[in-house]
Amino acid sequence: MAATVEHLDPLLEEQLANARIRRFSDVRGREAFGRSAVLGLYLVTAITFAVSVRSSRHAALWVEIAYAVAYAGLSLVEFEVGNGVALPTELVLVPMLFVLPAAHLPLVVGAALLLAGLVGAARGQTTPGRALLYPANAFFVLGPAAVFAAAGEPSPGWRGGAVLIFAIAVQFASDFGTSASVEWLALGVSPRHLVRPMALAFTIDALIAPVAYVIAVANAAQPGVVLLPLPLVGLLALYARERRQKLDFTLELSSAYRGTAFLLGDVVEADDAYTGEHSHQVVELAVAVGRRMGLSPRDLRLTEFVALLHDVGKIRIPSSIINKPGPLDPAEWKVIKTHTIEGERLLRRVGGLLAEVGTTIRSCHERWDGDGYPDGLAGEDIPLIARIVSCCDAYSAMTTDRPYRRALPAETAQAELVANRGRQFDPAVVDALLANACRPSPVSDRMNQPRIGGLFPA
Repeated sequence: MAATVEHLDPLLEEQLANARIRRFSDVRGREAFGRSAVLGLYLVTAITFAVSVRSSRHAALWVEIAYAVAYAGLSLVEFEVGNGVALPTELVLVPMLFVLPAAHLPLVVGAALLLAGLVGAARGQTTPGRALLYPANAFFVLGPAAVFAAAGEPSPGWRGGAVLIFAIAVQFASDFGTSASVEWLALGVSPRHLVRPMALAFTIDALIAPVAYVIAVANAAQPGVVLLPLPLVGLLALYARERRQKLDFTLELSSAYRGTAFLLGDVVEADDAYTGEHSHQVVELAVAVGRRMGLSPRDLRLTEFVALLHDVGKIRIPSSIINKPGPLDPAEWKVIKTHTIEGERLLRRVGGLLAEVGTTIRSCHERWDGDGYPDGLAGEDIPLIARIVSCCDAYSAMTTDRPYRRALPAETAQAELVANRGRQFDPAVVDALLANACRPSPVSDRMNQPRIGGLFPA
């Protein structure tokens, strides 16, 4: 699972960064209440389950302790995915379903997670307070344990395999339900934001389960076979470490790109106060329009960078032209029209994500009818993000002051957008921008403040 800035979803990236921060912070407020409530509910349910469910199996205490230690060890092999982690614990959970009394499973797994949490706290991987709440994550085991108890605790075989398939399906459903409830109660995270990271975790479980089942079958015939996966556990640990290192690199590189983008934005603002402030306003408008048009998280990030840096090439244009108080002559227009190419050239030298931003910036002054510059692109040949930024750029310029004219009223600017809908601007983008501009918002409040701006900006 190679992770790069270009391929890691920004939503997952944000969830991952927040999860790391949260992991090393104390549990407080709503999160403390939510996680403590789930822990209390787990303890009551698990104890009630252990007391009320009768089992025909018997396992020595040392066997249950050994399985708990093994589960705890696998719990320390973590694959970070979004808000949480995926664990290869299915490798030991499946044999446990066929060896231990079903009534004891939730408590054994809860004890294992407590042990893993305390070891993690001792190694500085989490806080002691957070480690004490780890057993709440064993809630999902109640589902498969109940399935095995209801099926009469089958042995490994065809019937046991069929029961296992159903139990794993119940496990996934209960795991998602429990995790979604915990994240919503503790952090206010919408369940839909957990679908992708948990789908990855479930995929790992589903791939490991058949291997674990073969181990359970072999162990029934020859006790001790359950130890054979130890080399596989070592391989998973190495892979998890490599993945974490790649994610570390990804987050650092993403932060560097973002920092570079804002640094260049500051350079633009220092060079020309209007251009810098105007770019920040275009960012707000463009991201709002992008959301309304259903752009993906990655495209929204690109939209933010393109809007912020769409005028970065103007730092290569003489100030006498940029700040001229009157209309530009043909020679000056020819010079200023090079700023999109200069912007692309500058960002291409930075490379990576910002090189892609530069390619889009090149097209930010193309027109829907093909009369724009520098390449004369038309219609959908113009990148969508460039079409969005172009329209928002023009609206921002019309509604702010310039050295040679006062800002236009919002109604007049909106009428100009409508008049140029299908000519200069993408009709769908105009519709999305007007839908946002007509709603009271912090963006529209800022647009009414005095600026130093232009009609249809170069």
